[in-house]
Amino acid sequence: MSETGVAARSAEPVSLPAELPVRLYLRALRQYQKLIDLKRFASKEKVASGKDEERWRSKDEGALFKRWRRSTSTVEPVPATVPAPTTTSSQPSDLLKFLAINALELSAPASDALLKSRSSEWFQLSGHPGSLAPAGPGTVWKRRSAGDHPSHNPERDAYEALAACPHMRNAIPRYYRELEYAGEHFIELQDLLHGFRDPHVMDIKMGTRTFLEDEVSNARARTDLYEKMVRLDPNAPTEAEHAARAVTKLRYMQFREEQSSSAEQGFRIEAVKLPGQPPLTDLQKVREPRQLAATIARFLGHDERARRAIAARLREIRSLFEKSDFFRNHEIVGSSIFIIYDDERVGAWLIDFAKTRQLPDGMQVTHRTPWDQGNHEEGFLYGLDRLIETIETAKLSDATEPDVSR
Repeated sequence: MSETGVAARSAEPVSLPAELPVRLYLRALRQYQKLIDLKRFASKEKVASGKDEERWRSKDEGALFKRWRRSTSTVEPVPATVPAPTTTSSQPSDLLKFLAINALELSAPASDALLKSRSSEWFQLSGHPGSLAPAGPGTVWKRRSAGDHPSHNPERDAYEALAACPHMRNAIPRYYRELEYAGEHFIELQDLLHGFRDPHVMDIKMGTRTFLEDEVSNARARTDLYEKMVRLDPNAPTEAEHAARAVTKLRYMQFREEQSSSAEQGFRIEAVKLPGQPPLTDLQKVREPRQLAATIARFLGHDERARRAIAARLREIRSLFEKSDFFRNHEIVGSSIFIIYDDERVGAWLIDFAKTRQLPDGMQVTHRTPWDQGNHEEGFLYGLDRLIETIETAKLSDATEPDVSR
């Protein structure tokens, strides 16, 4: 993620047992207090975010494309004053049903009761299957990367640092906490699609390099990587590589980047989801500028308002990125831009920080300079510059199926 899980509109309330278990009842009450605390926090944030909201709602875009602002808490707000239950003791009130469902997120991701309380349309656009699970209304759990040391979680560290950064906190999903469940570690994040209605969604992997330098430090040539290369393109290996029937990890990883638009354009389209259609994920060979423009045109349809709002949001993210000390001192490898819009709102966020690493002391990167082994450049801003240009210049009348045959 890129790994992106999304949950859509809430469905009918789930039926709970006739007698609400005491433990669940107490947990529901604790969750209710949490909601009240979050509501108070949200009211304080509303004043601080007012100027940002007005800036985002420009005259050209109007109210249809105001930045989504609902998720100051993980669930829909409830009244501070709760009316007395009108149902009998054998049937819990609607409020208790609601609270009990939300309390379940403290026990397990994707519990049966919780899933029944939400729309059946929950999907993960790209990334490693099973890395995300719906948690509560408006949140997802993301599993820690398999290769991380138990005491070190780079993605958690990145989200915590960015959440504290005044330049970046509104450009990323809201981060809530790290937790452990069934012996595995997760982070809980804002579900970015919560509240959108059958939206257009695009997941874009950023950078000219999407692998870490230490992943390719071993110069030993490998037969398995040669075989993978030949399966993808029999003409890719050099004569020497054909003779040795082996390639290094660096050679293979650079070959993979060149197969997509990453190496030349600094971004590649990982997946697209259009309303009423299954996700389109077979986009690895969308590489040429005209193919990228056609794919983005298909994503935008004929919606010029969406194009303007998305381009404006990406320019805002670029400006915030350039002002951030965090990004000057970190390499941002394998991160994505997640873009969403429907008939009422539009959004774009920077996601996926499992491969974000702090630079050696005294080193800084521009995120635009070409990569050489040891300089830690990854081309994030180089790719963002070209992504913005492609969105702004794509001819929407050419919104045809992308050619992925080459």
